[in-house]
Amino acid sequence: MSDATLHSKTQSPDDFAVQVADQIESFLVAVTEVARGDEPDSAVPFLLLEVSQLLLAGGRLGAHEDFVPEERYEPDPGPEPDVDDLRERLARMLDPVDVYSEVFDPYEPRKAPVPARISDDLADVIADLRHGMAHYRAGRSVEALWWWQFSYFSNWGSTASATLRALQSLVAHVRLNQPLDELDGLDTDQDLGEDALAEEAGRVMVEEIGLPLGVRPVR
Repeated sequence: MSDATLHSKTQSPDDFAVQVADQIESFLVAVTEVARGDEPDSAVPFLLLEVSQLLLAGGRLGAHEDFVPEERYEPDPGPEPDVDDLRERLARMLDPVDVYSEVFDPYEPRKAPVPARISDDLADVIADLRHGMAHYRAGRSVEALWWWQFSYFSNWGSTASATLRALQSLVAHVRLNQPLDELDGLDTDQDLGEDALAEEAGRVMVEEIGLPLGVRPVR
C-alpha cells in the first residue's frame, strides 16, 4: 500500500509535500494558461484532464493521516492573489456551458440541485490552492499540507469534484452526439419528427459548443 495512506508513518512530510506541491503547481499553471484564451479550441478537454489530475492529489491528501500544524495559529501567508480576472476570462470562454446544476451533499436527502458555474468553481479552487502554496514556498511544508488537506475536505475537494462531473458530462454529450436538454427542439419550425429534432439538436450542440471548445464527436 502507498505511503500516502491513512495512518502512514513512514514517509517524510517534506517528501510528500514536494509531490503534492508539484501536482498543485501543474494545475495552477495549466488553468492559468487556459484562461488566457490562446487556445479555446482545446479548453474543455484540457480542463477535464487537469481537474482529474488535481483530484488525484486531493485523494492522496484525503487518504493520508491528519497533518498537524507546527504552530497553534496559522502564519500569515501574505495578501491573497486576486482571482477575479481569471474567473471572468474562464466565464467568457466557457459561455454558454459555464452554468450547470449541482447537489452539494449527496448524503443529504431531498436536496434540490442548485446552479453553479465552472468558472466560479475553478477560481475558488485556485484560491484555496494558492493559499497553501504560499505556505509551501515560505518553507512551511507541514502548514501547507495541513491547509491543502483541510480545504480539500471543507471546500476545494467537493468543488473540483462537481466541476469534473460537469466537464465530463459536457464532453460525453458532445462525443456521443447527445443533445443537452436546453437544446432539444431546435428548428421546430421545420417539419421534423422527434428523433430528427434530437439529432438536429445534437448536431447544433457539436458545431456551436463542442467544436469551439475542442470537443469532437465519436466517429
